[in-house]
Amino acid sequence: MRRSDFRHASAVQTTALFFALAVLGGCAPARHVLTVPPREAMAKLSPVRGHTASGLMTFRPQGRLLLIQGDFAGLTPGAHGLHIHEGDDCGGRGARDAGGHFNPTGARHGSPGAPSHHAGDLPMVTAGADGTAHFQAAMDGLDLGDDTRGIIGHTVIVTARPDNFTTQPDGGSGPAVACGVIRER
Repeated sequence: MRRSDFRHASAVQTTALFFALAVLGGCAPARHVLTVPPREAMAKLSPVRGHTASGLMTFRPQGRLLLIQGDFAGLTPGAHGLHIHEGDDCGGRGARDAGGHFNPTGARHGSPGAPSHHAGDLPMVTAGADGTAHFQAAMDGLDLGDDTRGIIGHTVIVTARPDNFTTQPDGGSGPAVACGVIRER
């Protein structure tokens, strides 16, 4: 076999291999072949029974960070805890079905800037005298992908009191006043 024939055979074999992989890959569930994270997610927060708070939050990738923004109404004036929870449901008394804080690394609860904290520990949201608030934070350790850092399908909760960032497991921030499920937009 001449050298040029060998190179041609190798190119044909390589092409056939890629074709076979593409065909076989087509048989697998699409999310495992090529997963492309969504460009945006949102959560519509509704009042938990007995409360009036509500809100709308958006989640957008920004480089290696996740930009989280929200607008809230019906809050009591002052600071409130804000956390992403592991569950996918706001049901149950006091939104108990939302589960604990989103914590894929098993860390202790803490301030979002601390070396050890739950991935779902967010900065507090502070409402003005009229009960409205705007929130914005760029968070590391969260994303919209289908990995352990992914938050789509989890819940986000605003609590009645401020988060002291030390009391385990929830910062002593009190009961949920609003809850919503994070969904792909």
